[in-house]
Amino acid sequence: MAKTQEANIPALWAELQKYGQNQDWERSLKLSNKILQELPRDETAFHCRIVCMIQLGRFDGALKAMYKESKLSEGLLFERAYCQYRLNQSVEALKTIHSIQDPEPRTKELLAQVLYRLEKYDECFSVYKDVIKNSNDDYETERETNLSAVLAALQNWTGQDVDDPGLKEDTYELCYNNACLLLGKGKYKEAEEKLRQAEALCRESFEDDPDVTEDEIDEELGIVVVQRAYCLQMMGKEEEAMKMYNTVVKQRPSDMGLLAVASNNIVTIHKEQNVFDSKKKIKVATADGLHQKLTTEQRKLIAINQALLLMYTNQGDQCRKTVRSLQDKYPESDSPYLILASHYAKEKQINKALASLQECAEKYPDSSLNTKLILAQLNLSQGNIYQACDVLKSLGDDTYKPGVVSTLVALYSSEENHQSALEVLQKAVAWYGVNSPKSPEYIAIMRATANFEMRYGEPQSATKVLEELRKNDPKDLKTLAQLISAYSKFDQSKAQALSKHLPSPKAVASDVDVEALEASVSALGPRYMKKATMQTSPRPGSAGNDLVQKKKKKKKGKLPKNLDDPIDPERWLKRQERSYYRGRRKDKTKNIGKGPQGATTSAGDLDQSRTAQQTATEAGSPKPGSQPTPSPAAAPVGPRQQKPGGGGQKKKKKKGKGGW
Repeated sequence: MAKTQEANIPALWAELQKYGQNQDWERSLKLSNKILQELPRDETAFHCRIVCMIQLGRFDGALKAMYKESKLSEGLLFERAYCQYRLNQSVEALKTIHSIQDPEPRTKELLAQVLYRLEKYDECFSVYKDVIKNSNDDYETERETNLSAVLAALQNWTGQDVDDPGLKEDTYELCYNNACLLLGKGKYKEAEEKLRQAEALCRESFEDDPDVTEDEIDEELGIVVVQRAYCLQMMGKEEEAMKMYNTVVKQRPSDMGLLAVASNNIVTIHKEQNVFDSKKKIKVATADGLHQKLTTEQRKLIAINQALLLMYTNQGDQCRKTVRSLQDKYPESDSPYLILASHYAKEKQINKALASLQECAEKYPDSSLNTKLILAQLNLSQGNIYQACDVLKSLGDDTYKPGVVSTLVALYSSEENHQSALEVLQKAVAWYGVNSPKSPEYIAIMRATANFEMRYGEPQSATKVLEELRKNDPKDLKTLAQLISAYSKFDQSKAQALSKHLPSPKAVASDVDVEALEASVSALGPRYMKKATMQTSPRPGSAGNDLVQKKKKKKKGKLPKNLDDPIDPERWLKRQERSYYRGRRKDKTKNIGKGPQGATTSAGDLDQSRTAQQTATEAGSPKPGSQPTPSPAAAPVGPRQQKPGGGGQKKKKKKGKGGW
């Protein structure tokens, strides 16, 4: 019976070869297992079994089989590394590849893929250059595509300035990678145009395939559309970018990484607005299973945006928890400390915000300039002037930027600590003298230092700075004048010697065109010239000592065309102060009978009353043609200010019950 089974083994091998050529991997796997049942230690049959499992995508089973049969898999290091790579075990795959002696070209290509996934782009670039140089087959286009992807990653994620490799752009993948390279350099407009070109090439490549549907083409173009939207967003066209992001999100692409990036970018456009939609989008961007789909930098940015969203929505506990997680995962980043400080500042806990920023500054001495500037600003808001100055002085070379120097001088001057302000200026002059002696900032700071020293009684120090300025520009008369002024404070002879280098008044005035100067003054200030003429003209008949100012003519106000009655010029005065006010007509009410019915006033009394009233009216009314001149003495006296006449009768006081 055993002899019959052994006789069938050649037939099984022949059948296995047939199915292998036809790429029928399922039947090939069954035949490999049959052969291994008869020949359990056959390395070739075991190798065929592993290859069939890899072709069927059963990487986990293949890897377990190789671990179980370690002796049979000693020559299958490439297959083991490939299974580890496909199972996202990149570190283990790299170790397995490094254990291979004399690696083949396919092993080097696998090594490049593993290095790319581990984000070791420099090593990956070197490996691809070697592979392309030493290979000559039909996969040249694929290798160039991978090489362009590595260059784009170097530019975008490491900050290296990569030169244009000059690769072909005959496929949409190559065109897309070159666009990403431009995007990393900040050339958003050029990148967006190249992405349009990549989109057109992609559609052309699917035109000849009738089996490809429009939805499949749109899904293939999803990554191009998202990258285009990012370019538009960076150019400030957020509305167009938002429409494109939403289009991709609504398509529900199978690529989870693409969906996460689009959702995250939508959150960045929303900022603190539309919080409800941002919460849903950030949940998509932080879903499980994205670790291998996104780079480390992308994952970090998404986590930072999540923490910012929690801060904007006032979820304090969750925000602090997320920040701590960020500090553990990305210890090289100072962004979590900034978010925490912003959170505390928003809650009016300035001391905690200062503590967070101070911890960041101590932990990251080379942290970003913004971090230390924020720390200085918070110290200033709390009135800690000297603490803010210490922070600004710890900026390294940035301390000597003109803006920082001027801020330090202003802060020290506000505290009347002129000595510290002068030290800041002197250190800045020394730094520029060594690092950038020909820069315009050096000249400006030297002038500011000389002026400051002259103002606060340091003329000898000022002369040193001014002498250096004069060496740079010997013909500068302003510097020479300042130098003479400085020497005059303590060395008169030196000042006199330097004054000989000043040009004579004739030389200075030789280039002045007096007529043009007068014409420019009269053209620019004609009103001033007229006033000067008026003020210097003497009064007729006088000795010329008295000056007369010409009275301005009162311009008539413009009135409406259809005005029938003239406007009252005294309409702004009180009624009692107007010239035509006659008071109340008491004659109509004075003579009303107050006695029995039928009682009348005598004619004599009536005439006397009219005469008295007429006399009082004439005495109080102005003369025709005259205008009333208001003055404090002519103001009407109120009833309470008038005192009763001496002839009036005093009323007797009534006695109360407890009276006098």
